[in-house]
Amino acid sequence: MSTASLTPTTRSVVTRFDLTTGLADGTPSLRRPLSAMAGMYADAAAFEAAVAADDVLSYEFYDMGVPALETEVAYGTSITYPGRVGDEYFMTKGHFHTRLEAAEIYLCLSGEGLMLMESPEGDVQVEEFRAGRSVYVPGRYAHRSINTSATEPLITFFAFPGDAGHDYGTIETKGFRKIVVDRDGVPTLQDNPRWQS
Repeated sequence: MSTASLTPTTRSVVTRFDLTTGLADGTPSLRRPLSAMAGMYADAAAFEAAVAADDVLSYEFYDMGVPALETEVAYGTSITYPGRVGDEYFMTKGHFHTRLEAAEIYLCLSGEGLMLMESPEGDVQVEEFRAGRSVYVPGRYAHRSINTSATEPLITFFAFPGDAGHDYGTIETKGFRKIVVDRDGVPTLQDNPRWQS
């Protein structure tokens, strides 16, 4: 077959991710210091004290910027650092997709943690992250990554439809129904006292 007759309409892209750090060569990350997580943690006093003491980087992610089309696949890596606010582990803000039916998949590259998922109707699912384990997030589910390690970053690779979009506002306003806290060294799911119905 002659390759001269093949004219691609979209250029292929090669991205190198460091599998140890999750960092992408030549691409700036979107960084979320702890202060960017205002209203996300149940213990507001512990949050304010933690930010005042040291506004550390809580997570960052790389969005590789594909066209916002259903036929494209958006992808990147997410790095959630170890830490806690009160008894609650460091986590991503979490989001629904703007196109609510859009699903997403995550592959854990290193570290350990949880994927917390919640549908608008109130179904809550939690799946474990560990290296080599993937989690499929169904359409209609908000999702947030939670790092349950005291020492290691949680690093995941993600992919979703290019036109999925991100709805952070619903989570910023209502929160998740459940939170994950440390109870004697064990990640424990409990009701979120700040959840707004």
